[in-house]
Amino acid sequence: MGIGRRPAIESLYQYNSSFDAVAVIDLAARHGLTPTPGVVTNFIGAQIPPQVHPSRLMELAGTVEGPPDPGNWHADIAEWAAALRCVNQSKDTFRIIELGCGWACWLTNTGVAARNAGLKVDLIGVEGNAQHLDNARETLALNGFDAQDYTLFHGIAAPKTGQALFPAPNADERIWNGEAVFYPDAATLERAKADPAVQVLDCYPLSELSQNQRVDLLHIDIQGAERDYVLGNFPDIRRHVARILIGTHSRQIEGHLTAHFLAAGWRLEMERPALVRIQKGRPKLAIDGVQMWANPQLTPDLT
Repeated sequence: MGIGRRPAIESLYQYNSSFDAVAVIDLAARHGLTPTPGVVTNFIGAQIPPQVHPSRLMELAGTVEGPPDPGNWHADIAEWAAALRCVNQSKDTFRIIELGCGWACWLTNTGVAARNAGLKVDLIGVEGNAQHLDNARETLALNGFDAQDYTLFHGIAAPKTGQALFPAPNADERIWNGEAVFYPDAATLERAKADPAVQVLDCYPLSELSQNQRVDLLHIDIQGAERDYVLGNFPDIRRHVARILIGTHSRQIEGHLTAHFLAAGWRLEMERPALVRIQKGRPKLAIDGVQMWANPQLTPDLT
């Protein structure tokens, strides 16, 4: 039997959580929200301009979107609840680093939730697509965030400094799954600089982004490079990151991450496996998985 749309949607309910995920979402929901013409308003009051994903959002413009059940247009209960839990456990200032931030999805959503809770915010994003960064700036401004509230880097999240090659999209394209080529040799780098289809971007390890400050949420969605990023940056992650929320891109990556974090003594707080289809006898990713791990050195055990 193939996986159709309905079974895939039902599978989003099959998350495992150490906390009441639905209660966390309900706590963050704002009541009495009114629609704003031309934008999508979600259940916490964040506003999203349709151009960040026209094929999904144009028909939703001018509406108020309810809580995920089991998902909304970009995320499910597992990811929403995990991100909002990080806001709930913050004090004074909520600091998030979003790797592969796109249109500032989780910078915006957690930033709005933190502001609703009376917290200051420090929103830090890394993205390889300059068009997405333009959308990120517009989205953050639309939601009332000033330049001092956020920092956006046009680059690639990586285990160490250096350079990486990344697709250079045409003006009309929206690439959400571009994969970087890290640390090319000199000859490859020179060819890339002459190729209009390729960008040469700086690499940003965690130390370049955190500035030795506590990070309440490190959100990672970097198209299959999440394992290498975690392993390469783990000394800094252990020192500075309270919780890490990862969009996983294969069952193999999930297994590697689970083994690594358990060996390091971290606590798993949210898990929903990646959803796959079978294609020519091999698993093909259909929907990213979700894992959130809590750092025992920086967070109390609330389970």
